Amino acid sequence: MGLERAEVKTLYEKEGYVTGIPILSPEELQQARDAFAELERKFGVDYTAYSLHNVHMKYSWVMALAKHPRVLEVITAVLGPDVLLLDSRFICKYPVSKQSKTQGSNQEDEDQKNGSEEESDSILPYVAWHQDMKYWGLDGGPVVSVWLALDDSQEENGALQVIPGSHCSGLLPHRQAKLSGNMLSVNQEIPEELVEKEKALLCPLFAGQMSIHDGLLVHGSDPNTSGKRRCGFVIRYVPTEAYPIQDPERPRCFHATVVVSGHDKYNHFSSQKPEL
Repeated sequence: MGLERAEVKTLYEKEGYVTGIPILSPEELQQARDAFAELERKFGVDYTAYSLHNVHMKYSWVMALAKHPRVLEVITAVLGPDVLLLDSRFICKYPVSKQSKTQGSNQEDEDQKNGSEEESDSILPYVAWHQDMKYWGLDGGPVVSVWLALDDSQEENGALQVIPGSHCSGLLPHRQAKLSGNMLSVNQEIPEELVEKEKALLCPLFAGQMSIHDGLLVHGSDPNTSGKRRCGFVIRYVPTEAYPIQDPERPRCFHATVVVSGHDKYNHFSSQKPEL
């Protein structure tokens, strides 16, 4: 995987992320892109932009990505041998032309409200500065988030941006986002004055590569202003000793957990599964 396991762990603990990790062969990448194209045809781009949540439980090719040996080699280097897949989601930022088609009436309403084309640009989907742990209702272990790129992820199509080392600052306050278009499901952001944006680094990826980041790392991404789609598979992994906690601000159920490496001697998530 380029870096040795010990190097991955050291870099991850220091910076809070590792990027540019090669995962998929050209053949594997093409198979995944073809399978995703089938989902786009079936559901439409409005849906596939953000609503393909935990479909690793439904499609074997998605589960195969989440259990890919090269992915798990990296994850176990960071988390140890016993690992749970907690949650997964495809996230797609579509080209501007598709965004304007899919957002249609919302954009017209916004234009009328603002009376300005410039302000209406803010409704292009973006991801506000945030920390993943704000959303998870977990304790007892870290969360590692994966972005497995199905498309090239570059500055112009809204690649991931991170604040290196920010995972060492603990959980920061979040508030309701001020701009529309935030793709986060509860529309939160870290207040601007708490984000050291001058330290922000872009994490470009070629299709088939992966980045990983800690659940406390401050990160976000800008809108896709290009003509190219930016699609990635987001996977969250936790060590098996992690456990769900009751968070009234963010009640969560984890119905799609899967042991992907080693053994789960704790079964902390078994009560979260629906009865069949």
